[in-house]
Amino acid sequence: MKMWSWIAAAAVALGLTVASAAAETIRLAVTDVEGMEQLQREYGGFVEELEKATGLKVEFTPVNNRTAAVEAMRAEQVDFVLTGPAEYVVFAKLTDAKPVVGWHRPDYFAQVVVMAEGDIKTMADLKGKKVAFGEIGSTSQQLGPAQILSDAGLKYNTDYTAEIIKRNVAVEAMIRGDVQAVGMNLGHLRSVREKFPGQKFTVVGRGPDLPNDILIAAPYVKPETVDAVRKAFLEKGDALMAGVLKGEDTQKYNGGYFVATVNDKDYDMVRVMYGTIGAPEFSKFLGE
Repeated sequence: MKMWSWIAAAAVALGLTVASAAAETIRLAVTDVEGMEQLQREYGGFVEELEKATGLKVEFTPVNNRTAAVEAMRAEQVDFVLTGPAEYVVFAKLTDAKPVVGWHRPDYFAQVVVMAEGDIKTMADLKGKKVAFGEIGSTSQQLGPAQILSDAGLKYNTDYTAEIIKRNVAVEAMIRGDVQAVGMNLGHLRSVREKFPGQKFTVVGRGPDLPNDILIAAPYVKPETVDAVRKAFLEKGDALMAGVLKGEDTQKYNGGYFVATVNDKDYDMVRVMYGTIGAPEFSKFLGE
């Protein structure tokens, strides 16, 4: 009888251990990466370092788009999501997600780009012209450039014609003269100059640095778990960034750093941008 009691006690202890281990698993999604294979390729190195730094098990939760990420959080199927500034303000409204840590991207600002030898020399010259925005709802390709134009006195899609065209296609259209300007960030401009080496581009408008990308936590995640993740970024930031930079698309963070003092008010400028393009409620992802 004592033997059976010992076995029963051991089984209970084992069950508690397993339950405890399961509770230490957190689920991570990245809104601009689709599919498990790409998640592993781009962020596998980061996850390895995060697991070392926190002692937590991290599982990827693939999402097809930003709306799917919101629905996953509402259904309590994901715990942490890495997303951009424009996406964050929608998440915050629809899910009550909480900021955990900012992911700083060096030289992350919006620009309005034109042909250097064309007729457009100032922002005012774009009145009555066509301006292309590379991706609907993008902080640096639509919202930011639209705000630059607004600050120059040009109302969105009223004082000029706003068109959503994929960036490289938009640049080809600008070279032909079909559009007169394209909204993009500095990284995009650098890649455009590499892709079109025989062309000359210039910037007629530049916005302020944009808010950081942000890691957010679902409202149901335990505070101690959020604290453990935030502490890892504070104490092991260099190792975590080294893991991030093992990816290819993640090179946008090269030279960047993590910011643990991020708060919701840091993204108010993005809320203003939504109003500028006529979507002041920011209650859904544009284009989805």
